[in-house]
Amino acid sequence: MKKQTDHINDDLLVKHMLGITTPAEQTAVETWITTDAANAKYYEHFRLIWNESKKLAAVSTVNEDDAWKRFQQRVGANENAGDGARIIKTDFSTWRRNLAIAASLLVLLGAAGFWLLKSSHPQHVVYASNAVKLDTLPDGSFVTLNKQSSISYASSFTKERHVKLEGEAFFNVAQDPGRPFVIKVNDVTVKVLGTSFNIKSANGKTEVIVETGAVEVTKKHNSVQLQHNEKAVVTDQDAAPVKQENTDELYNYYRTQTFVCKKTPLWKLVNILNEAYDVNIVIGNADKQDMPIDVTFQNTSLDDALKIIALTYNITVEKNGTNITLK
Repeated sequence: MKKQTDHINDDLLVKHMLGITTPAEQTAVETWITTDAANAKYYEHFRLIWNESKKLAAVSTVNEDDAWKRFQQRVGANENAGDGARIIKTDFSTWRRNLAIAASLLVLLGAAGFWLLKSSHPQHVVYASNAVKLDTLPDGSFVTLNKQSSISYASSFTKERHVKLEGEAFFNVAQDPGRPFVIKVNDVTVKVLGTSFNIKSANGKTEVIVETGAVEVTKKHNSVQLQHNEKAVVTDQDAAPVKQENTDELYNYYRTQTFVCKKTPLWKLVNILNEAYDVNIVIGNADKQDMPIDVTFQNTSLDDALKIIALTYNITVEKNGTNITLK
């Protein structure tokens, strides 16, 4: 992959994929992605190649010890010479598979990577870094991307409307019976004609919640049909989606700025607050975990939300930076 002056160093992107960037390097990558749509597209394709390289890693014959030494030398050359070479400490048993992936990535960057990045079917990539982002698709459908999420799709739709999602997004799909709308997230497929729904993929679990209309959620040829106030949950280990009733509206917080709790257990509200405000709230009293709460927070600060929770449950809030304990 050619390193151009208007592109970030590919070695830094590899470090980002491996999760070994320093805080400054992580900030540099995120800033670069959000600076220009072309950068976001380049990053998305780079990540696509990385994911494809995992398949090659399974059969890789690369010597991981030698590969790790070469990679340290390569990225070390980019460090400040006055500080000396940067030593990266790691549990090598954990990194062996990642090294095989990285080695496979180099192969793909030199061959399949070129085809993916120069494909005759250009893909439009939208990446939401540290803020919620709105996007309008070629067919007039609307998408609200949550933070740290991305979608990619063709610059124009033909017989079907295909979208790839990573993270979380709310879709309001324009009706077009002649062209099904198909979303791919991990190994789960969501197919609709015209409806609105939320998809969230995190920590090995994908959740689809239908707000209007109907959708079909499929994994490994096993499908469930969802309608209003229904959801499907499927984990990486599941062979089929599990259909459930959706009992709250918390999933909407990132696009409405409103937290709606209807007999919502405290643990679930805490999980959403952690995600929304990037904090670490823990419940110190296990007896309070499942106690329900009926409340609506609209454009509320975290401190105000915690005050209401404290009054409702008669508990104490202890804060230490971003670490918060409910006792």
